[in-house]
Amino acid sequence: MARGKFIWVGAKKLLVRGVTYGPFRPEADGSEYHDVTTVARDFTEMAAAGINTLRTYTVPPGWLLDCARQHGLWVLVGLPWEQHVAFLDHGALADQVVQRVREGVRQCAGHPALLGFAVGNEIPTHVVRWHGHRRIEHFIKRLYHAAKTEDPGALVAYVNYPSTEYLELPFVDLFCFNVFLEAPEKFQSYLARLQTLAGDRPLILSETGLDSRRNGEDQQAAALAWQIRLAFQGGVAGLCVFSWTDEWHRGGNDILDWDFGLTRRDRSPKSALAAVATAFAAIPFEPAGPWPRISVVLCSYRGVATLEQALTGLQRLDYPDYEVIVVNDGADPGVEAIARKFPVQLINTPHQGLSVARNTGCQAATGQIVAYLDDDAWPDPHWLQYLAFTFATTDYAAVGGPNIPPASSHSIGNVVLHAPGGPVHVLLSDTDAEHIPGCNMAFRKAALQSMGGFDPQFRVAGDDVDICWRFHDSGLKIGFNPGAMVWHHRRQTIRGYLKQQFGYGRAEALLERKWPAKYNAAGQPGWHGRIYGLGHLSVLSFGRSRIYHGTWGSAFFQSLYEPAPSTIWSFARMPEWFLFSSMLTVLFLLGFFWKPLLYVGPLLLLSIAIPVAQALLTAHRAPLQGRRRMGLLALLHLLQPLARLRGRLGSGLSPWRPHRLRGLALPGWRTFTIWSESWHSTNDWLLSLENPLEAEGAGVFRGGDFDSWDLEVRGGVLGSTRLRLLAEEHGANRQFVRIRAWPQCPAATILLFLASIGMAVGAAADHAPFFSLLFGGIALALLFTTLAEWSGTMAALIRSIETARNPKEPLPLAAITPIAGVESGPTTTP
Repeated sequence: MARGKFIWVGAKKLLVRGVTYGPFRPEADGSEYHDVTTVARDFTEMAAAGINTLRTYTVPPGWLLDCARQHGLWVLVGLPWEQHVAFLDHGALADQVVQRVREGVRQCAGHPALLGFAVGNEIPTHVVRWHGHRRIEHFIKRLYHAAKTEDPGALVAYVNYPSTEYLELPFVDLFCFNVFLEAPEKFQSYLARLQTLAGDRPLILSETGLDSRRNGEDQQAAALAWQIRLAFQGGVAGLCVFSWTDEWHRGGNDILDWDFGLTRRDRSPKSALAAVATAFAAIPFEPAGPWPRISVVLCSYRGVATLEQALTGLQRLDYPDYEVIVVNDGADPGVEAIARKFPVQLINTPHQGLSVARNTGCQAATGQIVAYLDDDAWPDPHWLQYLAFTFATTDYAAVGGPNIPPASSHSIGNVVLHAPGGPVHVLLSDTDAEHIPGCNMAFRKAALQSMGGFDPQFRVAGDDVDICWRFHDSGLKIGFNPGAMVWHHRRQTIRGYLKQQFGYGRAEALLERKWPAKYNAAGQPGWHGRIYGLGHLSVLSFGRSRIYHGTWGSAFFQSLYEPAPSTIWSFARMPEWFLFSSMLTVLFLLGFFWKPLLYVGPLLLLSIAIPVAQALLTAHRAPLQGRRRMGLLALLHLLQPLARLRGRLGSGLSPWRPHRLRGLALPGWRTFTIWSESWHSTNDWLLSLENPLEAEGAGVFRGGDFDSWDLEVRGGVLGSTRLRLLAEEHGANRQFVRIRAWPQCPAATILLFLASIGMAVGAAADHAPFFSLLFGGIALALLFTTLAEWSGTMAALIRSIETARNPKEPLPLAAITPIAGVESGPTTTP
């Protein structure tokens, strides 16, 4: 079965080492696979070369499956049909295809040699364009369900290729792709992209190879060796070499103008067969390494329910040099009793929180790499190999991988694992991460210690986000390897899930105090990368996705480009949206005392309908059976932001939180100047303003590529101050620096102020003095709060300018990586 990123046979992991087989010229009896003697000889040579799987393009006879079973081979059965024509234009033909798929599955169903079925192979891009990709996706789903009806336990895949990469098929069990790339760098890069598209499913390269007729047999052998090596290093679940032999028959003709086989047409071996055998013998990695010593740190606080499973998984790791350190945070006797059953180093400590426990484990570690695992998770057997290989071949200071929830026997647990808010990774690219969750993260020990370890204030959550942000701010890179997989339990009860989300909300409040510049005025963190993982709520958009086809559909790589999310749908995902709905509810209820406020009703209904619609749509898309489960999932999509909001508000993270800036200064358009006898880049000057502001806890934001301002100092949700800097050159490395600052106010604040004034005037005209005073008071509160935030940010800016004007230490030249687009060296003025 497919579990996570790999295929398993019982408790044993199966890495697919495959070749494609056939079709061959039909015999007189119609057989497309020659005779039993020829097939048995082929299978014997395959097994000797370490091949364990063959992929067919037509339904094999029963005797071939029996022969494969006798030789220890698995079979991925292809189900052929007329995919090269406009099959959906003829309803009868489409129905016939579905029926033939059912018949093909029925012939092979339940056979012990069966790996799975491929219900299609490379529907031509011009056919997909003709019908439209949504209709093709729907038809493939129809074929998938037809196959599952005949053999519910079988793995079912569709074999795609780069020209129709945009097909979205989340229902298939295996993510199969045919890839023919002859440059290692391009192959490796596209493999990482395919892993991103595959998500939590196994990725199988269902065809890859090289034509020896055009490239030579030695070049074919060398190419297959590095293709296999790079593929398994990149975390694939398997690979099928195209093909076993040069003999190939298609469309009523023998194909004689290419030679992709590992053997010639007479079955004599090429040098590629030996190269493939050698490469397959060393998967997923060469036994020789390099394999640095790794210390696995597992921190547990009352984790007796899942600890034994985690430690059992760590004992099954396939890695030559590692140690396991269990930090018993709180000295729980139950945790200690379980840990002493295993060959681990046990450290009992008072309960001081997760960050302190992780630091304790790091201090005790003897490895060059420190890997962290939660006590409710267990690793894939090759987890450490993927982590160590990534460290050995890159300059990443930290590396993570996917954490995948195991299927739960508890019905509520299965719903919770699709709910939002779980630990997920955030990727900047297919290999670079912005955030890796704490249940699956590893560090170079020296790099982690140079950062001072984890911040002790994060006792339950948030420590992983904080350390990732600190790494990025220090110029250290974080990597991601999809093969470094761990299984991670989600909460099994609704109460436990909501309690977890409440804790995450509290952690977000702590993070905002430490990293105010990472949060917007409403209290939401801003991620530069894309968030991945089960339960992540898709944002609805009014735009249409676009497919890059190339001119007349000629592009070899055709990708799907999603439109930017609509702003209102994005806001509706925020916990603070419920505050907005609550405010509208209060106004609507007040309408029973002053009738004009009843007109808020439609807006109130809309504010409720948007998150409900998102929750229902997301629940409908989730792979859950039964309306009851989908309804519960939709409910969790609504309760999760409420639990987060409660945690945030209880810890002080609210839109009306104080700006924490001391002092007041007259706001307005102001210009400041600095004379300098030494030259510094614009980058250095801006950093000399930014650093003191961040040190006193101000929210400082840099202008973007299309902004005419350089820095913005945010005092709260209502008011901020922006500045622009000019450094004039006056010869002999002397500079005259001009800084222009001005107040900034969001358009929403102005609209709210004007609406409050209008309501106050309207209430007065309607002889409703209470409501006139109420809305007048709201307008005055908005005005004075905005002025206070403007004056606070201006005062903070003035202090930073004074620090830059009279530095305690000389400004360092190029102290930090320059901001893109600014100069990095002195200039001479004539």
